[in-house]
Amino acid sequence: MYKIDAPAQLIEQVYHAILDAICTGALAPNEKITQEGLAEQLGVSRQPILQAFQILKREGFIEDAGRKGVMVTALDPQRLMQLYQVRAVLDGLAARSTAEQWKSDAALRAAGEREGRALIEAGRALADMRDLSARILADMDFHQFIYRSCGNPMIGQTTALHWQHIRRAMGAILSSEVRSHLAVWEEHEAILQAMLEGRPALADKLARQHAESAAAHLARVLTSAHYADKRRQA
Repeated sequence: MYKIDAPAQLIEQVYHAILDAICTGALAPNEKITQEGLAEQLGVSRQPILQAFQILKREGFIEDAGRKGVMVTALDPQRLMQLYQVRAVLDGLAARSTAEQWKSDAALRAAGEREGRALIEAGRALADMRDLSARILADMDFHQFIYRSCGNPMIGQTTALHWQHIRRAMGAILSSEVRSHLAVWEEHEAILQAMLEGRPALADKLARQHAESAAAHLARVLTSAHYADKRRQA
């Protein structure tokens, strides 16, 4: 994590710093954390840490750990699988709707192609980097690009309610090496190509399969001996 310098919007900055550490695994599932420890790491007082804790508790990222402070909640396999089931449907719908939009509007298609290919190029460039936070953000950016492009703001608004938990799941997948970073971006490119070709059914199918594949890899991570060892060590 990094030190917080600017006093403006301090609670929000502290919240995002802790959340980022949870989503990238820097703060592991079941790891106990204290206001004092985080205040020292971030270079802030305990008050913004306490307020950030309250938000993170409501969102389900941390929970009380008795007199020892709080702990990072474990990843709940059942809840995440359910979340990915919903995500697969919404991602498919977003990709289908985007393909339909672009098929009837050449200007939208051209703008979408420029943005989509730039995102894919940026994502692939991160393949050899160990910056997990940047890799997660690039993945999120691509999916949010499709949500913005589909013409249905309700899709983006619905996924936003759970996106941080999806982000955390992405961190578990990308850090586990069970799924190639480049393979993820090959799937992204196939989805983009189907949308550019104006093939709604194919775009829908590929987007759903992409989410389902991510869910399968996540299930493998959560049941792996390596992940279980990391949880016990936290």
